[in-house]
Formats: sequence, C-alpha cells, structure tokens
Amino acid sequence: MSEKPSVDPDLRRPLLAYRVMATIVGVLLVVLVLIGVPLANFDGTGMWGIFPSTPEIWEAGSGAHDLGEAITEYLGVAHGWLYMIFLVSAFILSRKARWPIGFTLVTLVCGTIPILSFWAEHRATARVRAEHPARVEHSPV
Repeated sequence: MSEKPSVDPDLRRPLLAYRVMATIVGVLLVVLVLIGVPLANFDGTGMWGIFPSTPEIWEAGSGAHDLGEAITEYLGVAHGWLYMIFLVSAFILSRKARWPIGFTLVTLVCGTIPILSFWAEHRATARVRAEHPARVEHSPV
C-alpha cells in the first residue's frame, strides 16, 4: 500500500486564511455600504458633513433608520478590525507566493471596494494555484 506524498502546507494555510478573510471582509463591506449606510443616512438630513441633504426615504428614528445606525456602528467596527486581519493574511500570502509589489498592493486595496474584493480574491487564488500547483494541490480551497 503506497502513501500519497504529503503536500507542502507552505501555501495551503496562508491561501485558506486569505480566502476566508477576503470572503468575510467582502461580505461585511457589501452589507455595510449597500445596506447599513443607506438605511442610516437617507433620512433627509446631511451626511458626513459633505452632503447638505440626502434623499428622504425614511424618517430619522424609524425602525429602518435605527437598523442602519446599528449596522454602521457595529458592523463598521467589526469590518475595520477584520480588515486588519485580512491585510496581514494577504501580506503573508503575498510574501510566501512571491507576488510583485504591484499585484500585492492591488490585492490589498481591493479589500476596501465593495464587490471588487471578490474579484481580487478570485484573481489572487488563481495566481497562486497557477504559479505554485504543487504547493496547493489537494487543497480543499
């Protein structure tokens, strides 16, 4: 009975950590920006000291407004902390996979852009798998 050769986990774990964090951060960012911010701010008042008035879709103090406030307050903080973990995991993966600095920076910045973060995760995963197939083979990710 022959054993399968063990796969070098040198890139499997960093790739898995990166993919998990990219997905979590991407989903939170979408909820925060596309749900929380509109619910919290579309009450006809000014927004962030930049816009003097926003569309009045619901009243300040309504259930929708309060939900938006809670999403932006709690999810915003969670996203900020988790984004820091995402940055570290992406940076570790970039060094182990020997990405050029430009590819690394684009990948890190894309974590701040709703929807585009999912494209960046797909792009980074495809690159790691293409450039290091032996180091990620049999990987469940």
